[in-house]
Amino acid sequence: MKVRHTTSWSVFFTGMISLLLLLSACSSNTQSANGQTPTPPSNAAGQAAAGSTSFPRTIEAANGSIVIQEKPERVAVVHWGYVDSILLFDLKSVGLTLPFTKNDSSLGTDTYKPYVDKHEELAFVGENTTVNMEALLEYAPDLIIAGNATNTQLTDQLEKIATTVVIDEADTDVWSNWPALVTKFGEILGQEDGAEQFITDYQAKLQNAREKLADVKGTVAFLQVRNNAVWLGGTNFLTPYYDKGLGLKAPDSPVMTEGAELTLEGLSALNPDHLILGYFNYDNPSAASLTDEWEKTAVWKSLKAVKSGQTHTVNGALAMGYGPLGNSYGIEAVLEALDK
Repeated sequence: MKVRHTTSWSVFFTGMISLLLLLSACSSNTQSANGQTPTPPSNAAGQAAAGSTSFPRTIEAANGSIVIQEKPERVAVVHWGYVDSILLFDLKSVGLTLPFTKNDSSLGTDTYKPYVDKHEELAFVGENTTVNMEALLEYAPDLIIAGNATNTQLTDQLEKIATTVVIDEADTDVWSNWPALVTKFGEILGQEDGAEQFITDYQAKLQNAREKLADVKGTVAFLQVRNNAVWLGGTNFLTPYYDKGLGLKAPDSPVMTEGAELTLEGLSALNPDHLILGYFNYDNPSAASLTDEWEKTAVWKSLKAVKSGQTHTVNGALAMGYGPLGNSYGIEAVLEALDK
């Protein structure tokens, strides 16, 4: 698997590539001439997880009815929240817009490694909300997947580079419902079976863990621990762990719904029976965390979770994330911590 950063080409060559890609995009990002929606092709039963020959296919998207002429081989995602989901699929090459920088990403963790290694090439075309248009152009995707809110100012430019599917983020919200996004990706890529299988396996893992943790007593709080701040994870966001997920009980406090930045005194007021510490320096423990200072205080030592030995360390960037790979890791990590 080749991992590369795109680099600057000569002005002349970039211009030629721009022209070729513009012409290609104009022919593939199509709607019917009379403005009516083209009829989507039927999906043949038994499509293989690795891909389908059912192309061209029409995808209903936020930017219209988009015809994908051929099975995509080089796919770029320009929404930074889509990294987890796109890595699930069988593609030769993927262009990624990362949540953080490459050095700060989770791509090198054991959780991601099997999904990273199965791709022949990964390219990096942006970080967070910034898409590097020069890098994207050089990557030369045959398909771009974007979000209508996150990438709203770029849609016109993206459509000039390659066939672009813009996902309606209100209908398919990666932050709270990654299975819907994975299902949509399966439809776009002709890999519906693979999408369905991953979701089914995840739900089975979740149910198994829920049953094993049914006897956990008391409240559980999740903290994002960073070098200069600690954030309480709210129940509206950590759905894999509360209510419809593992069914863990949250501390009884209004702040638990949305979560908030937390002081040591605020944590003492919550005083949970179990504390899951999601360290963002998990793979680099020599780096400082704010809790390093908290652990020296009498207030910290008086917490119920600390006194009873119910503080548990996990990778916060994964366990307190929102995507399928992070959530899968989180379920396993929390089960291991609390199933005693």
